[in-house]
Amino acid sequence: MISKELDRAGIPTAVISAMYPVVEQVGASRIVRGVRIPHPCGDPTLSAELDGRLRRGIVETALKALVSEVQGPTLFVPKMAVAA
Repeated sequence: MISKELDRAGIPTAVISAMYPVVEQVGASRIVRGVRIPHPCGDPTLSAELDGRLRRGIVETALKALVSEVQGPTLFVPKMAVAA
């Protein structure tokens, strides 16, 4: 997985995926839980306002993951992603 190679080169990465157990198995360092497989960064069934809040929460979580020190695969869960 390219994120592992970027991390080894000193470039922090965060992988957003609804299939987070698979990403964890391949060894990505920072994993952000997405919503669904076809829509990991949003939910088109929500209103535009709620979908925007959900997307923002996912991106903010990914940015926090990028600046976090981790030892091995670490799952970051956006607050809105759990409720969606």
